[in-house]
Amino acid sequence: MQRVISAVVALFVVLGSLPAFAQASPPSEASRKAELTAAWRAASAAGVAGPKDVSLIDQAALKLPAGYVFVPKAEGARVLRALGNVVNEASFVGLVVGTGPNDGWIVVIRHIKEGYIKDDDAKNWNADELLKNLKDGAEETNKDRIARGFPEVQVIGWLQPPNYEAATHRLVWSLLAKDKGEADNATKSINYNTYALGRDGYFSLNLLSNSERIAVDKAVAHGLLGDLAYNAGKRYEDFSASTDRIAEYGLMALVGGVAAKKIGLFAVVTAFVLKFAKIILIGLGVLGAGVINFFRRKPRSDAADGPA
Repeated sequence: MQRVISAVVALFVVLGSLPAFAQASPPSEASRKAELTAAWRAASAAGVAGPKDVSLIDQAALKLPAGYVFVPKAEGARVLRALGNVVNEASFVGLVVGTGPNDGWIVVIRHIKEGYIKDDDAKNWNADELLKNLKDGAEETNKDRIARGFPEVQVIGWLQPPNYEAATHRLVWSLLAKDKGEADNATKSINYNTYALGRDGYFSLNLLSNSERIAVDKAVAHGLLGDLAYNAGKRYEDFSASTDRIAEYGLMALVGGVAAKKIGLFAVVTAFVLKFAKIILIGLGVLGAGVINFFRRKPRSDAADGPA
């Protein structure tokens, strides 16, 4: 069990390294709004409209449904940064957004090429113990949020306890959290996390929504997870024990953090990042009511299928 706990509280490699806490004054609300609006405009111009098969690097293909837009890597990363996020360029693949009149969600797609993830520890995990570690780690992440001008977050509990389907090699979990000091009955940001394991690592499809919409929006996450298919030779069952790299952590580490020993590259810190904790969904909850409408215009359909 100690190995499992260490995996969960080991490393923050969810979106990338945390910036230094000592920074210049946080940007003003007006400048954040301006950049968020500009980022959405750029994403709208570069977006690929469904229905379309979108290549996800050299690993898989996503059957993008009608009414959905895939935003490539560069433009998607700009949107995430405008929402207060630190993006790991090595793993980030792109975004998916909906263009329907009531759509207000974003799905963040990443591929982490850390090797084959053994899934046998899913048989023994303890959801309550995992939750405690995630709550404890939140305070470390809050130091960064304060420095960057964003509210501190507080983990409340599971929205979706960790569930792993061994037959399809898919993992789903979600936390309920709120800004510190926020009323308990206030609308809360939701990160609904889904994963698809492959031969070389895994895809993470993280649905960003809120507590008022998640009962409906979570179907989007499950649908996209089912619409992602690994290329021949990249599937989980294509693993070769004699030639392939095995990840230094198991499936448990994908619930809240990743235990990956990078020699001389990363310091080991508390893992909680709430999976995209730096995104408060200011774009969807407050500002995005206007800028999300950019996606309701017809996006480019002749753009490249995937990010460079």
